Amino acid sequence: MSKKRLKRQVIKKKLFNKIRLVLLDEENFEEKFSLRLNLMNVFVVITVVSIIMIALTTYIIAGTPLREYIPGYSSTQLKREATQNAIKSDSLLRELEAEKAYMASIKKVLTGDLESGKLSRDSIYVPEQKEQPVIDIKPSEADLKLREEVALEDKYNLFEEAQPRVGLVLFAPVKGHITEPYSSKNKHFAVDIALAKDTPIKSVAAGTVLFADWTPTNGHVIIVRHKDGIISVYKHCAALTKEQGDVVRSGEAIALAGSTGSQSTGVHLHFELWKDGYPINPTQYINFE
Repeated sequence: MSKKRLKRQVIKKKLFNKIRLVLLDEENFEEKFSLRLNLMNVFVVITVVSIIMIALTTYIIAGTPLREYIPGYSSTQLKREATQNAIKSDSLLRELEAEKAYMASIKKVLTGDLESGKLSRDSIYVPEQKEQPVIDIKPSEADLKLREEVALEDKYNLFEEAQPRVGLVLFAPVKGHITEPYSSKNKHFAVDIALAKDTPIKSVAAGTVLFADWTPTNGHVIIVRHKDGIISVYKHCAALTKEQGDVVRSGEAIALAGSTGSQSTGVHLHFELWKDGYPINPTQYINFE
């Protein structure tokens, strides 16, 4: 125990042994500065300074823009640009998928490898209807009296406006004799109309040209996309007056009649009408005579 106590006393003496630090002028040995220190004071000062330096460095790295210049830390601007690029790339992917879907629809239109859609004349798209029970509801006397009063009030109403019952009216592309009608049984999803050469072919409705080019089997082909998912196709044309991406109006001339392509048997128009990727009979909505 005495040895340990002696050793502690020696260490304590060394730590608290006072040392004087003196700065002298080299020429005349004049004392300029003096400081009395011991090892304990030096240790405490070095420890405090080290802690302050570590805290200051940590703050600079974590809380100031200077951290961008330290290797291993990413720039705030780079993160912002990376986020914007990710959003833009996602939007581009969606646009690309939509364009692929349109191109697939065009391919199906050109090949005709689809099933015929069963649609009515009143609406291009008619959901499956279920039979509803017939309920015989007779109006009461008060209801009949109210109806008569309303009818008399609206009889001379000058501000009543008629609402259209049809959302989209299709214009006849040409007028002529149908040489081959629409037939889903024979997989002829179009009507062929005999025409004189260079007869103007008009757009059935306003829309945007999806495709306008030459094909070996169908000659000059132009495809127009209209609203409500309707696509009109014009094949075997002699020449096209519109290009892909052009906006056309209803009844505007888009091509000239001819007999081009290996499948053409004479001067005529091969006209197809599609709704949401399914062919429909154009004669249900257009009068070609």
